[in-house]
Amino acid sequence: MTHRRQFLRQSATALGALSLGPLMAHEQWLDLSYGIKDYLRKNEGGPMDETFWSQVRQAYTTSPQILNLNNGGVSPQPIPVQRAMIRFYEMCNEGPTYYMWQILDQGREPLRLRLAGLAGCDPDEIAINRNSSEALETVIFGLPLKAGDEVVLARQDYPNMINAWKQREKRDGIVLKWINLELPSQDEDYLFNSYAKAFTSKTRLVQITHVINWNGQVLPARRIADAAHQQGIEVLIDAAHSFAHLEYRIPDLGADYYGTSLHKWLCAPFGSGMLWIKKDKISGIWPLMAAPQPDSDDIRKFESLGTRSLPIEHAIGEAIDFEEMIGSSRKSKRLWHLKDYWTSRALQIPGVSIGSPLDPGWSGAIALLQMEGKSPSQVAEFLFSRYRIHTVAIEWENIKGVRITPHVYTSLKDLDLLVNAIREFATH
Repeated sequence: MTHRRQFLRQSATALGALSLGPLMAHEQWLDLSYGIKDYLRKNEGGPMDETFWSQVRQAYTTSPQILNLNNGGVSPQPIPVQRAMIRFYEMCNEGPTYYMWQILDQGREPLRLRLAGLAGCDPDEIAINRNSSEALETVIFGLPLKAGDEVVLARQDYPNMINAWKQREKRDGIVLKWINLELPSQDEDYLFNSYAKAFTSKTRLVQITHVINWNGQVLPARRIADAAHQQGIEVLIDAAHSFAHLEYRIPDLGADYYGTSLHKWLCAPFGSGMLWIKKDKISGIWPLMAAPQPDSDDIRKFESLGTRSLPIEHAIGEAIDFEEMIGSSRKSKRLWHLKDYWTSRALQIPGVSIGSPLDPGWSGAIALLQMEGKSPSQVAEFLFSRYRIHTVAIEWENIKGVRITPHVYTSLKDLDLLVNAIREFATH
């Protein structure tokens, strides 16, 4: 370790001041990575091990000027992911067509294997793309539906998906069967029956949002999927907020089609996502962007995007490394602990309620703060103007509150500040 540091410092001096920053940042990350791995060889690193999580926090470069509690929108990337992005971008600029097409473009297959290992599925069922919307709309617009075919979905689904289905309704005459969930709920029978009762002989597909982005509600996706399959209905799962957040493998959910973003809970580069389609379903989906063989059973037909950001794509590998270093199970438990930590304290404040499930079987890190007599926008404005706490006000289909979303770099002191701010506003 000492020899390596000396070498890096000598190299930085030899190359000049402009090289010092990147080399020293790389050195610091190597030391931190070694420290985290060494710590985990000797300690469990459980959800309440603040020594361990303080080391993880050092891998992020988040601003000290604001407290970011809107990680449900987009998550920041740890240092190794940022550095990989910059490194690959600089490489491409040395000779774009050579490094992009002959070097980086050849690395997609190893990356596909890595993602499959993390997701617990066949690599030939994974396509790499830009976000959940692109992945899910590939399926929504690629399904061979006809006039009169029914699709079951919820009013609490994500707007991009709702708009995509409405476009198919207007263009092709399909029928959208809406359910309207009363949330939060920890009643599995209620959540299941809300979907199952909407199924008819004309239903061709049900869309399930695994974790509802507005308030973090987890739905019983597998139970709904099994019931749908018993009636010959296909299943599309929006997993934008569950992948690398909850502990599961994609086949566990029983889906036929599945889309997620990697720039949320995996902390991969902004604009990275993944589409999963069950092997025997691939040939039946038309690609969103034209491919040489649109009816083939090769998942790669969904990657015919033209020129893309290969630095973004390849830096996903560093995000996977970081995820595996921490451990998916360890991370999932920590995320729930952070939510439980602040919600249990906030609920002791008069006039405060939480519009999200509190049981770990029905929730993860996301929780919805509600304050009696205060609108969501008023609460969010106070938190930011007074304490520079960045959140998001939510008002959408029976769901109102301020979404609070910590991540692995969030400290308990950060959440103490949040609770103190809520207490102040409650008596304001």
